[in-house]
Amino acid sequence: MSQSFAAAQDKRQPTKGALTDPVRYPSGAGQRVLAKRAFLLILLTLLVPGSAQTVAGNRRLGRTALRVTLTVWALVIVALLLLVMSRPTLINLVADSAASLVLIIVLTALALGWAVLFVNTLRLIRPAMLETRARAAVVVTLVLAMLLSSGSLGYAAYLLNVGRDAIGTIFASGPAMEPSEGRYNFLMMGGDAGADRTGRRPDSLSVISVDAKTGQSAIISIPRNLQNARFSDDSPMRKIYPDGYDCGDECLINAINTEVTNKYKDLYPGVEDPGAQATLEAVSGTLGIKVQAYVLVDMDGFAKLIDAMGGIRIKAGGWVPISGETIDEAKGIHGMPLGWIPAGDNTLDGYHALWYGRSREFVDDYARIARQQCVQQAMLKQLDPATLLTKFEDIVKAGTKVVDSNISASQLGSFVDLAMKSKGQPVSRLTIGPPDFDASFSTVPDFDKIHQAVDKLLGPAPAAGAADDSLRQPAAAPGPISAGAVPLAQPGTKPAPSPSSSDFTPVTTTPQGEPITEEMLNGFKRNGDEQSIRNLVATNGQCAPL
Repeated sequence: MSQSFAAAQDKRQPTKGALTDPVRYPSGAGQRVLAKRAFLLILLTLLVPGSAQTVAGNRRLGRTALRVTLTVWALVIVALLLLVMSRPTLINLVADSAASLVLIIVLTALALGWAVLFVNTLRLIRPAMLETRARAAVVVTLVLAMLLSSGSLGYAAYLLNVGRDAIGTIFASGPAMEPSEGRYNFLMMGGDAGADRTGRRPDSLSVISVDAKTGQSAIISIPRNLQNARFSDDSPMRKIYPDGYDCGDECLINAINTEVTNKYKDLYPGVEDPGAQATLEAVSGTLGIKVQAYVLVDMDGFAKLIDAMGGIRIKAGGWVPISGETIDEAKGIHGMPLGWIPAGDNTLDGYHALWYGRSREFVDDYARIARQQCVQQAMLKQLDPATLLTKFEDIVKAGTKVVDSNISASQLGSFVDLAMKSKGQPVSRLTIGPPDFDASFSTVPDFDKIHQAVDKLLGPAPAAGAADDSLRQPAAAPGPISAGAVPLAQPGTKPAPSPSSSDFTPVTTTPQGEPITEEMLNGFKRNGDEQSIRNLVATNGQCAPL
C-alpha cells in the first residue's frame, strides 16, 4: 500500500531534473535568471509564436500555435515564390474581392491569436516574482513586441480592407481585356465636375500606350479643341456622325462627353458612363488605334491625390501663373494672378501642381499639354514602393474621390506588373499639335497623317544610332526669350529630340539679365502689358520630372 502511494506521488510530481529547470519552474531561481527567462519567453513568442508555451506553459496550446506558425511560414514562402515567378498572379489574388476578404479575416484572426499568446506569456513570466525595475522593463518590452507583431498584422488587415474598398469603388467588375497589336492603350481624362455641369468635361485628354511585354510606354496628347474627331467603326455615335464630329466650331472633342450624356446615353445601354465611353471611341477613331479602357480624374479632387503622395518634384522652364477671376472667357483674359509658380526646381503641393497642369494664361494649350505630361510622369516616377507603403491609406482614400475607371479589377495584377516594368524606361511623347504638327492642325486635322505619326511612335524601336525622341516638348511662343525652343516637325514625322531635364535652362532672367520676379510680372499685368508677360513666360511649356 505504501509502495503504491509513493509510486503515485512520483507520477504526479516532476522529476528532480525538471524542478531545477528555471524556464518551466522559476520559483527557486535568482533575480538575474528570472529576468533573462522573461525576456527569453517574450523573444520566443515574437519569433516563433507557440514556442514559449511549449517550453514553459500549456504544451497543447503551444503545439497548436506552432502548427499555425509553420502553416503561415509555408504560405509566406509560397507567396514569395509567386512574387518572383508570377507577380501578377499574386497581385490578382490580393486584389480579388473574395480572396482579399478571406485574407483580411485570416490576418485579423492571426493578430488576435498572437495577442492571446503574448498575454499568456505574461502569465508565464510571473511579473510578481521580478524586482521592480526588471518588472517594468519586461512589461514595456512585451507591449512593444505585441504592437510590433499583433499590431502590424491588424494594421495590415485594415490597409487591405481600405484597398479592397477602393478597388471596388474605382475599378469595374467586367471581363479582362486583351492587348491590341501587343499594347494596352488607356485614355486618361482630366476634367471638372461641377453643379452646373452634366458629367465631367474633359479638359485634358491623353492616351498612355504600354507594350504588353516590355512595359515600354508612350503618351499621346490630344488637344481639347480638336475638331472633326472620328468615332471608331464599332461606335454607336458613328451613326450620328458618320463623317466625324463635325457640327461646327462647338463640336470640339471635349464636348462629346457632355453631349452624349445629355442626348445619346440610350445608345449605350448597360454602360456606366456613356459620355466617357463615347469619348474613348472618338479618341480611338482619331488616333487609329484601339483604346481599351479609360481613367477619368476629377481635377477638383486631383490636388488631394498629390498631397497624399507628399507632393511632386519638377523642373519648370518658365513662370506659370495661378490665374485670377475670368474677365473675358472668349479671349481668355483673367484678372490679376493669384500667384506664380517660378521657373526652376519646384516641389509642388496639390494646389500648385493642379494649377501648373491646368494654367494656360499667356501661352497656348500646347504648353499646358506639355506640363500635364510632365505632371503625369512626375507622379509615376515618384509613386515608388516606399511612398506607396508609407502613404498608402491617404493615397487610396484620395484615389476613391478622384478617380473613376472601366478597367477590370481582375487585371490589376497584370497592369501593376507592367507599371513596375515601365519605371525607369524612357517615355515617348506625341502631341496632335505643336511641336509635332502645326498649331492650326487641330482645327482641320489630317487623320492619315495622325495615323502615320502614331504608327511611328508605337512601332518597333529605332535601330542603334537613330535619333532618340523619347522626350518631346512643345515649342515656345515667339518672343525675345525663346532659347531652347523646339522647332516644329512636319506633320506625321517624328520631331527632333527636345531638351531633357539636364539640357534646358529655366528662364529666370529678362534678356537684359534682370531677375524675373512675381512683382515684375504683376507690374506688367497692372499696366496692361500682357505681351511682355508672354515673352517672359514663353518657355513655361518646358518641364521635366525630378
